[in-house]
Parts: sequence; C-alpha cells; structure tokens
Amino acid sequence: MNAKTRDFLNFLLWSSEALLHPSFQNLSGAYEERAYGNGLRQQIFRLERQGLLERDASVPNDRLYRLTAAGRLQALGGRDPEERWARGWDGQWRIVLFDVPSSQNAQRERLRRYLRERNFGCLQNSVWISPDPLAEQRETLAGGKVSVKSLVMLESRTIGGESDAEIAAAAWDFDEVNRRYARHLKVLDERPLSGLRTESGTKAFHRWVATEREAWQDAMTRDPLLPKRLLPADYAGQRSWRRRVEVLQQAVRHLRVAGVE
Repeated sequence: MNAKTRDFLNFLLWSSEALLHPSFQNLSGAYEERAYGNGLRQQIFRLERQGLLERDASVPNDRLYRLTAAGRLQALGGRDPEERWARGWDGQWRIVLFDVPSSQNAQRERLRRYLRERNFGCLQNSVWISPDPLAEQRETLAGGKVSVKSLVMLESRTIGGESDAEIAAAAWDFDEVNRRYARHLKVLDERPLSGLRTESGTKAFHRWVATEREAWQDAMTRDPLLPKRLLPADYAGQRSWRRRVEVLQQAVRHLRVAGVE
C-alpha cells in the first residue's frame, strides 16, 4: 500500500469524531480533491474491492463509504493500541530459547528478525519473551530445520523475586520507545492552524498529516504494546495516543469550521 493510500485511510479514520463509523462523506470535498487529485474515486473503488471500505449495498447509488474493521486496523498501522493495552494477561511469559551454531549465522539472524518483527522482547541475544500465546510461532518454528537441541519454547512464571514489570523493562527498550513518542508529540504540536482555503495551505496540511502518521508509525514499530499491567510507570505511549486522538479530531473540526467542507 502506497503512502498516499495510507494517508487517505488515516484521514478517513479521524474524520469521525466517534472513531467508530468514519465515512467518506465526512471528508471535506475541497480537501480531498486538492490532496488526492482526480484519482480519488478510483482509489475509493479499489479500497472497496480490497475490503477496506464498504457501503450499504441495499441502498441504490449509496455514496456513504465507511471503513471496515480491516480498513480501520490498516489505518491504525496494523495494531489497535487501545485493544492491545486492554488485553488480558494470564501471568505467563512465553520464552523462545535458541542456540543456533555460528555456521548457521544467516538462519540465526532470520530467527532474531522474525521475533523482533513480532514484538518479542530480548532478554539476551538468544532469549526472547512475549506475554502472548505462541500459536503462530509453534506452527512456524516447529516446522523449520532447527532441532530441539537448538531451539525450545517454554511457558514460565518468575520465581526469583523479580517483578513482571522489571522483566518487561529489561526485555524492551522503553527509553527508545519514549524518545520516539516524544518526537511524535512534537509533530502533533506543529499542526497547521490556518490557510486551509488555499492550495498551498491545503498542501501544507496534507504534508503534516503524512508527517504525523509517519512519526506515529515510527514509534509503533518499536512499541510492543504490552498489556497495561506490564507497562513502565514512565511509558509515554498512552499519553501520545490520547493526544493524537485529541489533535486529529481537532484538525477535522478545524476543516469544518474553516468552511472547507
């Protein structure tokens, strides 16, 4: 999916103040034409075919398009942060231990990349953890060429007196996560506040929308979005998310007040 399409889905998501049923009709006609050009209708139809937008097929000539659940998730970057923070946890850590020989270095690096991309935390180079069940990993890794002597998956609870929050803080780099959220908060504070009636003003706003989405995604790529009970006290993700909701909804209201619709 190209950047322009991601920006469109992102903006469509925030066009609904309720964040539940965002619709194409909520968007500003002037803004959409300036930002996306004459290919907007074709893009709408393409996203509908991909299952990211929908409309009521029982209503003839219905033009009210809404994000589907898949479209909303795509607009959020593939993970819903509120849903991830709110999920339950059974108190068990899932641990992947491996000792792949140096002669298989490429395979070892692929395994680490696989775990990192799935938001596992790294306690040591060959010890990775997650609070979530390993159904996908069992199926994927068990079918590989690594033997049980080289790789094993466990479920465990701490017994040495360390807290689960301490385990989480050691496995994930929350200092880096917070630095990225700090950059995102700075971008939010740079939202254009005027000039939306002009071509240049609309382009500036569109650039900010893209920059904000990129800053948010940059933070999300490093954030494991752990269950709330495992988050460090100084974790900035929830604050950044609340501010994002506030600023982007303000931005949409600003478009309306400015008479761009």
